[in-house]
Amino acid sequence: MKPLIGWQRGDSSEALATREWLVTNGLGGYSSGTIGGSCTRRFHGWLIAALAAPLGRTMMLNHLEEWVITPDGSHIELTGSEALEEFTLECGIPVWRYAHGAIRIEKRVVMPYGQNTTHVIFRLLEGPEGVTLKLRPSVHFRPHEGVLAEPTPTTVIVNGREVELRESDRYPTLRIALAGDNARFDEEPHMVEQVIYMIERDRGYDHEGPLWSPGVIRMTLPLGRNVGIVASVEPWDVIRAMTIAEVLAADNERRNKLLAKADVLDDDVSANLVIAADQFLIQPHTRSADEARIAAAGDTPRTVIAGYHWFTDWGRDTMISLEGLTLATQRYREAGSILRTFATYIRDGLIPNMFPEGEHAGLYHTADATMWFFHAVARYVRSTGDRVTLQMLLPKMIDIIEHHVRGTHFNIRVDPADGLLSQGAEGYQLTWMDAKVDGWVVTPRRGKAVEINALYYNALRILQGFLEEEGHATASQIRALADRAYDSFNERFWYDEGQYLYDVVDANDAALRPNQIFSIALDHPVLDRSRWERVVEVVQRELVTPVGLRSLSRNHPDYKPYYDGDLRARDAAYHQGTVWSWLIGPFVDAWMKVHDDRTGALRFLEGFPPHLTEACIGTISEVFDAEEPYTPRGCVAQAWSVAEVLRCWNALRA
Repeated sequence: MKPLIGWQRGDSSEALATREWLVTNGLGGYSSGTIGGSCTRRFHGWLIAALAAPLGRTMMLNHLEEWVITPDGSHIELTGSEALEEFTLECGIPVWRYAHGAIRIEKRVVMPYGQNTTHVIFRLLEGPEGVTLKLRPSVHFRPHEGVLAEPTPTTVIVNGREVELRESDRYPTLRIALAGDNARFDEEPHMVEQVIYMIERDRGYDHEGPLWSPGVIRMTLPLGRNVGIVASVEPWDVIRAMTIAEVLAADNERRNKLLAKADVLDDDVSANLVIAADQFLIQPHTRSADEARIAAAGDTPRTVIAGYHWFTDWGRDTMISLEGLTLATQRYREAGSILRTFATYIRDGLIPNMFPEGEHAGLYHTADATMWFFHAVARYVRSTGDRVTLQMLLPKMIDIIEHHVRGTHFNIRVDPADGLLSQGAEGYQLTWMDAKVDGWVVTPRRGKAVEINALYYNALRILQGFLEEEGHATASQIRALADRAYDSFNERFWYDEGQYLYDVVDANDAALRPNQIFSIALDHPVLDRSRWERVVEVVQRELVTPVGLRSLSRNHPDYKPYYDGDLRARDAAYHQGTVWSWLIGPFVDAWMKVHDDRTGALRFLEGFPPHLTEACIGTISEVFDAEEPYTPRGCVAQAWSVAEVLRCWNALRA
C-alpha cells in the first residue's frame, strides 16, 4: 500500500491550512488538525476524548507548538510551513517530514485502539548530536461543541516525566507522559487571549477564545530513535503499559489485519478506503448504560459515527453505511453487532434518527432510517447467512411494519387510500434531506416522498421473502401490502412531461432530484422496468458530477450552486443543488441494472481517488459544491461517502 502524498514542498502554502488529517480511536474520540499545524476549526486538537455521558466527546489537548533547538542554540519552528518537506498518510497514519539544513525530522500521530490516548512521536532521521525537541502544549478543556470564551483555570502537578493537568471536577485529569532522553517539563505558564478559528468564523459559529499553556517540554532527539509525548485521560498504569515501539507495532499490526481481511492489498484505492472505513466503526463508549445492557446479553455494542468532526451516530447513516463499512471489508461480526445494537433501540416501529452528544436517549424523527434497517439486514444475511440474528430481528421487523400500517409518530403511516407510505409533521425534517435552521425546514417534503416509498416497498419484499423462508403465516399479508404499494407507486409517481418521477405526491412536486434513483437501485425495484432507462438517463444528464450527484437540477429556481457562507446560507443550499458523494452508490447500482457495463460504471468513480489527497487526506468529504471545481464542503470525513464509494469500487473491480 503506497503512502498518500498530501503535501510536498513546492505545493501551495494555502493547502497547509486547508488540508487536514484525522486519527481515531474506535470509541468516537479522535485527533485532528491541519497539515501546517494551525487550528482553523474548534474541533482541531490532539486529544478529543470520548467520555461517558453527560460529557460525551471532550476537548482535552488543543494545540502543540513545536521547535527543534540545534546545538548552536538556533530554534527551528516545526509548526508552520518553513521546515516542512512533505506530509504523507502511511496506512492511515499521518507522517510529517521536516528538513532544515543538515537536520531531518519525522513526526507521527497514533491513537491506540480503544483508548482515549494520543501519541505524538518524533524521530531524528539525520542531524548532529545534541538536537533538542521543545514542545508547548496548550489546553482549554470544554465539551466538543462547548463555548470557546470560557476561562480554564488549571492545576499542574509534575512528577518527573509525568504531568497532570486538572481543571475541575467537571473534566477528567489530562495526563501527559514524556517519552524521551533527558525529558523534563518546565512550568512556564502562558495565556493566548484570542485564538481565531477561521473556518468557524466563516461558517457563522462561535470562533474566538483563549488557550492556556502550563509550560514547556524539552527532551533530547537522539539519532534514529523515537521520542515524544503521550496525552491521555486513561489511568497511569494504562499509559505506562506500552512503549512507543510497542504502540507503533500494535497499530501497524491491526491495520494490516484489516487490509488482509478485506483482501485489498493489491489495490491502493480500496486499501485507503478500508482504512478510512475503520474510523467510523466504534463502540458507543459515551453511552455506558447502553454498553452495559447490551454486553450483559452477551453481545458487543457497536455503532457508526456518521461523520467527523461533529456528527454522532445516526440511524440512517449507519444503515446506509453498513454494507460498505463492514460487509465490503468482511467485518461481519461488527455488522451483526451494529444491527443487534440498533434493534435494542427500536421504539414504536422506529429506530433512532440520531443520538445527541453526551446523552443516552436517541431522537426518533426520521421516516427513512427504519426502512434502511431492512435493507441493511437483507444485505447482512445475504453476505453471512446468519439466520440466528435474522430470527432475532424478524419479530421486530414485523412490529415495524405493523406500526407503519396503523400509524406511528410524526404522521408516519400507510395511507389506506392507496397503500403508500406518507410522513410529515410541522417543524420536523424526516427524510435524508433534513436541513433545518431557526425553525425553518428547508425541504420539508411532507407527504409521499419517492425514496421513502421505494424503501417501504423494498422493506416489504425483504420481509415477505424472509417470512416465506421461515414458513411464517403473515407472509401473504406482507405480499398484499407490497403488491398494492407497487401498483399505486407506478400509477402516481410517473411525471410524464419530464419523463422522470415526482419527488413527492400528493403535492405533485416535480423537482428533479436524485431521490428517484432508489426506485431502481434497491434490491426490489418499485418502478416498472419499462421506465428505468429514461429515469437513469435524466439523472445522469442533470445530476451526475465527478464526485457524486447534485441534490437538485440546475434548471430549478431554488438551485444553489455553492455550499458556502453562514449557517442559514449553507442550509439553504444543503439539498438544493449541493453534491452528495454517497449518492453515487445507488446511481451506479441503477446504471448497472440498465447497462450492465462495469468499465462504464467505473467512470462515475474517477473523481474520488484524486479527492483522497485533498481536504482531509485519505477519506471522503460529506458534500461538494454543485459546480466546478466541486470544492469539498461539510464534514471532512463522512461514513456513507466512504462506504458507498468503497462498496461500488470493490464490486466493479471484482
